[in-house]
Amino acid sequence: MDLSVSAEEAAFRQELRQFIAENLTPELKHGSELSHKEASVRWHRILAARGWGAPQWPREFGGQGWSASQFYIFEEEQAIAGCPAISPFATKMVGPVIMHFGTKEQQDFWLPKASGGEHYWCQGYSEPGSGSDLAALQTKAVRDGDHYVVNGMKIWTSYAHLADWMFALVRTSSAGKTQEGITVLLIDMKTPGISTRPLITIDGTHILNEVRFEDVRVPAFNRIGEENKGWSYAKFLLGNERALIAQVAASTNMVKRLKDYARVERQNGASLLEDLSFRHRLAEVEIELEALRITNQRVLYDNSSGTAGNGGAILKSKGTFVSQALAELLSELVGFYGAPWIKEDLLHGRNEPWPGPAHAKGAVSWYMRTRANTIEGGTEEIQKNVIAKQVLAL
Repeated sequence: MDLSVSAEEAAFRQELRQFIAENLTPELKHGSELSHKEASVRWHRILAARGWGAPQWPREFGGQGWSASQFYIFEEEQAIAGCPAISPFATKMVGPVIMHFGTKEQQDFWLPKASGGEHYWCQGYSEPGSGSDLAALQTKAVRDGDHYVVNGMKIWTSYAHLADWMFALVRTSSAGKTQEGITVLLIDMKTPGISTRPLITIDGTHILNEVRFEDVRVPAFNRIGEENKGWSYAKFLLGNERALIAQVAASTNMVKRLKDYARVERQNGASLLEDLSFRHRLAEVEIELEALRITNQRVLYDNSSGTAGNGGAILKSKGTFVSQALAELLSELVGFYGAPWIKEDLLHGRNEPWPGPAHAKGAVSWYMRTRANTIEGGTEEIQKNVIAKQVLAL
């Protein structure tokens, strides 16, 4: 694998920077008063108007057919510039599943809306007692003519209260192994019988939800692939999810910000960046991040299946460590100024100043939130087992 930058890639990066500079308004930048969904959808539609709503997709599905290196640069430049994060559920998760396993009619209906930012998706996987052991899920779907009738509950569902659609794993058979009776359904979140309840996390934010299904009728047209074969499709999708949690571009941006903050934070009459202990710890994390970046590139460049596969477990595991280490460094850098837990200050639209430097806002809340990184998207123990068994063949 050649990681040197070609002239074409350098020109492509410059094209992206110019586009972002011309289209990223101050209100769309991170920290704006727009809600997460509003900023994300607005930016997604700006990209879609340029043809970049899902540029990594093949051209026949509305993408640009970009190479892995092009898409990596695309993601990196957005993170560095502070662009709103595009929801990965549509373009990186359910979109590829529909492309690989959906019918032509399903592709024509859902893919243009996914790449264009028209549909905001959520993922219905985890259930009470069925998180890491996802195959034990119990939400049932019973065929009734041209519909499935769904009953059960999903939990820890990110943005379910804002989503238009959910891609869900449901149980359509109890015969045989637990993996053999699972089916993938695409569910309109406005369907009668669906209710959500917020799950407020330790940082005070409302992202996660409990979702209940009571006699929810889902058209059979919304089933992806064959009935009872959904476990194979789910594994395909999970490879991408775990690769996404590596957050290489976001962590790169945070390293840059930490250096900027350390230049202005003072200790014993000198900037914190001059403190040998702090510099040593930041350098250690930066080395780990560089190793993660190269691993991420290797997985993307070497992959020809459209998914990160087992490499996703490596990226997820190491990405978790890096993001948690950066959150800890930021909390130590700002000290007690990052500690106030004022819920209103963490919400959009609050115009009163934070009691301290602006970069300290929510630092400790972010640190607490990153503790969940070792659980979401597959627990750390599960990732290590996957690496040992399927990557190292131990």
